[in-house]
Amino acid sequence: MRAVGITAPGGYEVLTVIDRPVRAPGPDEVRIAVRAAAVNPTDSGLRAAGAGGQLPTPWTPGMDAAGTVEWVGAGVTRLAVGDSVMAAVSARRPDGGAQAELLVVPAASVVPIPDGASLEQAATLPMNGLTALRGLELLGFDGEASAGATAGAGATLAVTGGAGHLASFVIPLAKARGLRVLADAQPSDEALVRGFGADVVLPRGDGFVAAAREAAPDGVDALFDTALLHETVFGAMRDGARMVVVRGWNPETTDRGIEVRQIRVAEVLERTDWLDQLRTAASAGHLPLRVAAEFPPDRAADAQRLMDAGGLRGRAVIVF
Repeated sequence: MRAVGITAPGGYEVLTVIDRPVRAPGPDEVRIAVRAAAVNPTDSGLRAAGAGGQLPTPWTPGMDAAGTVEWVGAGVTRLAVGDSVMAAVSARRPDGGAQAELLVVPAASVVPIPDGASLEQAATLPMNGLTALRGLELLGFDGEASAGATAGAGATLAVTGGAGHLASFVIPLAKARGLRVLADAQPSDEALVRGFGADVVLPRGDGFVAAAREAAPDGVDALFDTALLHETVFGAMRDGARMVVVRGWNPETTDRGIEVRQIRVAEVLERTDWLDQLRTAASAGHLPLRVAAEFPPDRAADAQRLMDAGGLRGRAVIVF
């Protein structure tokens, strides 16, 4: 099968199309004929730094995909050949990541695509949706208000990078848990971020902390840092508040008892219940499925270059 390959750690020149062997699905696995696989910052990280000596090259990037079930392994009854599905997968495994024509993945990491969504749109949801749910869980806001949960009732959450792809899931999922949400945006994105459900839109950059304190004088109760602003936004938080971060920042000490927790989405790729929750929310129109651009696999370098430039609204997808 064809797949995107990373031949060595490096720049965009190490991305190519490879022929990769594919195996039959084992028990509790399915094989998917992939139509679309999203391109995320983690793919650039794999390209730049490699797999840390864990796996031989070439590596295949991609953590989420959508396509059609082609083969089901023993014991799989929830999914059938011909189903249109989306899946979350780790790229740091011997089988490689999602940017491949055929993908073998645990059945627990696969659910039907949202109602009314194309396969390209569905491919933008699984990994970032799971990241959003894991972050909210780490902040103590697990469970939807509509299901009777009260953990978020009356609490204020700040979200950095409000117009970005991850934040577009965090904001509506937080609102469903009864939180008041503050999110930052540049003026041209203010309407977009309000459309995600933000109660207050804050300025990006130097004015963020002061504006957050104006909206929440005692400081916000929690902060979801999708923009990697780290300690520069501690001033927006109350004493003892909790922050979740992506991509590994782990400070040894923090001010005023602020607690920083890291999101490791690889720990929740088989949360079928969460994937079903994301599917339901997207089917109801609560989660925006934004495809920013489509690229064939031989233009994977262009897709990563576009993403790395910043300011992308949605996700680029590799289309087979």
